[in-house]
Amino acid sequence: MKLSLDGTPSSWFKRIVLPGFAFKAVVIGGGYATGREIAEFFLPAGNWGGLAAMLLATAIWSGVCIATFLFARATGAREYRTFFQALLGRGWIAFEIAYALFVVLILAVFGAAAGAIAQATIGIAPIWGTLALMVGIAGFAAFGNTSVERLFAAVSILLYIVYALFFVLALTHFGDRISSAFAVFHPGNGSWVAGGVTYAAYNIVGAVIILPVTRHLTSNRDAVMAGMLAGPLAMLPALLFFISMVAFMPEVAGQTLPSDFLLNKLGQPAFHILFQLMIFCALLESGTGAVHAINERIAAVWARRHGTTTSRQARGAVALVLLIICMLIADRVGLVALIADGYRALAYLILAVYVVPLMTYGIWLLAKHDLRPREIA
Repeated sequence: MKLSLDGTPSSWFKRIVLPGFAFKAVVIGGGYATGREIAEFFLPAGNWGGLAAMLLATAIWSGVCIATFLFARATGAREYRTFFQALLGRGWIAFEIAYALFVVLILAVFGAAAGAIAQATIGIAPIWGTLALMVGIAGFAAFGNTSVERLFAAVSILLYIVYALFFVLALTHFGDRISSAFAVFHPGNGSWVAGGVTYAAYNIVGAVIILPVTRHLTSNRDAVMAGMLAGPLAMLPALLFFISMVAFMPEVAGQTLPSDFLLNKLGQPAFHILFQLMIFCALLESGTGAVHAINERIAAVWARRHGTTTSRQARGAVALVLLIICMLIADRVGLVALIADGYRALAYLILAVYVVPLMTYGIWLLAKHDLRPREIA
């Protein structure tokens, strides 16, 4: 039996599949789950162009995940601070700043989305949905790696089942429209290359957020296989959703919530509620992944300086403080709007301090076998 770095058994699932589940968990978020991101980045390229854009984004995700996992193994990095110390030296702080802004934005958006789901599904005030999401994220984050990994696995199963059911219902209710839509080539008015590259770039930060799960990798072969699988696992639900959306092009492209539009076409109230529950769970695992990355970064520094692990209470407290700032305060003081206005620039910054250095200098270091973690206080 192979062992993880923490001495626990490392099964094939933990080594090869779990990293993909974790990457999907961080990537999916609210915009993916509601179909809004799919409509924004893939539908403009038309039917077959949209599929090509998805394949391109999947390939980019897998390529960067492979490089990230290999670099993490070579440097002993299990959280983003150590990773960027090895990649950027003293410039690691640039990623820390970019990631902090990224987390404020996505957690604020997730909190608002959870409130909207609670109001639309069971008719309660939005604040209760936001608070439920906060408690859920803090609870899972407090119990550390094992708890978070179990969440990733459980929600992944739910998510794939719901999307599979959605696709089956779509085929039975408007499969003829799907067939007709793909029978002819619709070029759209956007570039499939631009759509695929842009979407991949916006979400690729997930590969470095999930570094805690790389402790299960026991070889470079594991890292390559896990990275190759991560892209398809993250894109599969989007692919099923896109194929269904094409049946109602171009009308569906202008919908604020394409998922609601298609669910109304299905006319299945019970499944509509199940789909909303799935979106809430997707927000839960995405938010937990983002918060857990910060907890692991703090825990690594604490262990290095004090020689002890952080307690569950400390992890939970950090998570709650972060969530309160992001979900309850940031929007009210205008910080969310400020960050959102610069979101495209933020995405480019993450590309500049993560993907470009990794895929150039990082790969060069891997080829030279000249890697070691750099201790920078």
